[in-house]
Amino acid sequence: MMSQFVPKRVIFEQQALEYPLGQKLYERFQNMNIPIQFTASHNRVTGIPGKTHQEAFSEAKRTLVVGVRKSKEFAGCKPSAHYQLPLTTSCPSMCEYCYLATTLGKKPYLRVYVNIDDILSQTSQYIQERAPQITSFEGAATSDPIPTEYLTGLLHKTIEYFGAQPLGRFRFVTKHDKVDSLLVAAHNGHTRFRFSVNSATIIEKYEHATPSMAERVIAAGKVARAGYPLGFIIAPIFYYDNWEQDYHSLLESLNEQLPQEARKDLTFELISHRFTKRAKSNIFDLFPETTLPLEEGERKYKYGQFGYGKYIYQEQEMNEMRSYMTIELARFFPQAKVEYFV
Repeated sequence: MMSQFVPKRVIFEQQALEYPLGQKLYERFQNMNIPIQFTASHNRVTGIPGKTHQEAFSEAKRTLVVGVRKSKEFAGCKPSAHYQLPLTTSCPSMCEYCYLATTLGKKPYLRVYVNIDDILSQTSQYIQERAPQITSFEGAATSDPIPTEYLTGLLHKTIEYFGAQPLGRFRFVTKHDKVDSLLVAAHNGHTRFRFSVNSATIIEKYEHATPSMAERVIAAGKVARAGYPLGFIIAPIFYYDNWEQDYHSLLESLNEQLPQEARKDLTFELISHRFTKRAKSNIFDLFPETTLPLEEGERKYKYGQFGYGKYIYQEQEMNEMRSYMTIELARFFPQAKVEYFV
């Protein structure tokens, strides 16, 4: 069982103390004897140690910044949702292939926003603008919001907010299993609770400081029994010796845990392993001993929509993975919707 995230240091934006949640967190961290520092802005944080890239990364993953989100604009999040909903940033886990290691810089510290009422007020405005259409929001575009939830309650409050919104829908994804506080939230079926899962082999090798496959599957069962619409991202899918048996075991475990009623509204998103030149360079900086398959010559180069290319599996391997996963999902979960395989 993975232990609960406890920050090594907390950095408060001065303005955060003007909010009830900021005050509550300040008192809690004082009681926990966690060192507290202050900063003028949650975007300009100093005081995280680390002489090497690896040290800085590791220390940042144990640093929590408590801030106030000032921008009223939400970023788009197509095709998965209309908007990102900014509650938290980053995550304490250290997955070797994590895209956030590329996008969040050398010190990807965790950040939580205490002005949740302002954020949800802006959410209401976006929902009203698109009425009578339904507007969807993604709560984990640049984070895993579960590890800090026991401290902040941000997800619980957001889930209950959407539970009362006829035209609003919420979705987020996690690799973590500390879900008990959310099982009692009045979600009204308006939040899709998704889990990022993988084969036990891949999780053990590459997803450091995360719960095991079995722990995530058990958590998914709890969430399903609490009546949430459920989803799974299986990513990244790797092609290696015994990959078929390993992914079969994953789906078999899910099949054992999920009650029948959860299968009527179940989604799967399948993403094969891919990497960019920049990501590869970052991975070797952070994990010089990595055994990730990053040989460019073994992959096909594919130009992406954002102006840079990715190294993906060759067509034959992609077809094998797509075919196998499609057949297995149809066998175990015939009512599920496979949203995409890329």
